[in-house]
Amino acid sequence: MDSWVVAMMLGASLFLGGIALIAFLWGIKTGQFDDAKRMMNQVQFDDEKELNDAADQQKKKEVLRKKEYRPE
Repeated sequence: MDSWVVAMMLGASLFLGGIALIAFLWGIKTGQFDDAKRMMNQVQFDDEKELNDAADQQKKKEVLRKKEYRPE
C-alpha cells in the first residue's frame, strides 16, 4: 500500500473517533444515560409476592448448582 493511503485511513479513523468521543461526552453532560426514573419504578412496584418468587428462584438455582447434573 502506498503511504498516502495509510495516512488517509489513519486521518479518517482519528476524525471519526474524535466525533464519537465528542458525542459520548455530550451525552454524558446532558444526562442522556441517566435513567433514575426506570430504576425507581422497578422498586416502587415490587410487592411481597414478587420478592418471594425471586427468592424461591434464587434458592432453586443454588440447589441446581450444588447438584451435579449427569444426563443419562
